[in-house]
Amino acid sequence: MFDSIAVPFGMLIMWLYELCKNYGLAVILFAVIVNLILLPFQMKSKRGMMRQSRLQPKLQELKKKHGANQQKYQQEVAALYKEEGVSMTGGCLWSLLPLPIMLALYRAIIFPLTIMMGLSQDLLNEGGAIATRLAELGFSGATGHYQQISQTQFISQHFESFSDISTALRQINYSFLGIDLGATPQWRVWEFDWSSPSKWGPPLLLFFVPVLTAAFSLAQALISQKISPTAASTGVDGQPAPAGQTNTMMLVMMPAMMLFFGFAAPAALGIYWTAGTVLNILRDIWLTKRYNRIMDAEDEVRNANRAQKEAELERKRQETERLKAENKTSVNRATSKKKLELAEKKEREAKSATWEKKHSPPKDEASDEPSRVGTRRYARGRAYDPDRYGDAQNYDEDDPDEILDPDDVLESEDVELYDDADNDNENLEAVADDGDKPDDDDDATAEEPESESEESGTDDE
Repeated sequence: MFDSIAVPFGMLIMWLYELCKNYGLAVILFAVIVNLILLPFQMKSKRGMMRQSRLQPKLQELKKKHGANQQKYQQEVAALYKEEGVSMTGGCLWSLLPLPIMLALYRAIIFPLTIMMGLSQDLLNEGGAIATRLAELGFSGATGHYQQISQTQFISQHFESFSDISTALRQINYSFLGIDLGATPQWRVWEFDWSSPSKWGPPLLLFFVPVLTAAFSLAQALISQKISPTAASTGVDGQPAPAGQTNTMMLVMMPAMMLFFGFAAPAALGIYWTAGTVLNILRDIWLTKRYNRIMDAEDEVRNANRAQKEAELERKRQETERLKAENKTSVNRATSKKKLELAEKKEREAKSATWEKKHSPPKDEASDEPSRVGTRRYARGRAYDPDRYGDAQNYDEDDPDEILDPDDVLESEDVELYDDADNDNENLEAVADDGDKPDDDDDATAEEPESESEESGTDDE
């Protein structure tokens, strides 16, 4: 994944080397170019971190006020960040950009033949032209991860023997101020050959490269804390503040990491880290002074606007108190959505109560509406009359001697309700069954009206 970034980085370093003919200077110029490209992002990151550091006193006050209620505290912090225009992660995301750049540069440094010069890997594999020529000339350099650096140094020393293989091959001199930037520093100083300065001088200079890198990293952390303190050293409960703990950890961890990787990577990467750290220190000093002036002016404007709003609210409060004393206040319809919904709910409840009161009859007039059941005014029908059938009585099916109250009959669960659609279906089925009966049944059915007419005639007489 990093090779896609490492290839243009390697081409840029190779172009800078051909321009200045010094590998160490090319690496330093590369660090300058990278810092210039990242400057807009670093400015945004620096501004966000400084804005967050200025909010620390207010955050401490919120912590004291809502220490027990974490949910309320988080809500107040989010509201404060929104009011101040500060992003919770804006100051940290941009600071992660140098990491992939450093890893891509590391790939470009340890693979100078395939990434910086753009040679094919087939030339270096066994049987390839460069591999065969190296074996013929007796190459016995380092093997493993940094093999290409040793091969590049050997090819540069015998360049005439390799120039006919590819036009992309270049001579690279890794020496810079007496330091071999292609070598890896060794931290076991007691193993150096201290017999003569010519023997212990170069490895000792190489040893100081990661040491200087760690020292400058520590200096950057100390200067950053001094010019832009991020938080109080103790929290609201007397314990160390989280921001202070983080800064203390980074103060120790970053130089330690630089020291460890400095003794594990080629010295060229250490020169890049050192140059980049020096540039970061200068950039932080400049940005801190610049943004302090800008944020001071912004805070003055913000405080003036806040004071003006508070004065306006105080004036309105006093005016409201005066109107209340004179009984001249009125209902303010311009209120929040929640209050409007609550008012509408109360209004609906009031209308419902009014409707119930209007349609529910008084207790002494309940007998004037025999059709009513509770609030249902016409539950028994609009034309319901309990005396419609005179002295007709309702009898219990189980006990024919017991007379039932009409209201009990209507309200009893034993009363069956029939659906008109079901009755229509039953009638249709009955008609269909009558059509399938034999003719004798039809004749018997036809004689029934005559007998009924005779009976009716008898009754008339």
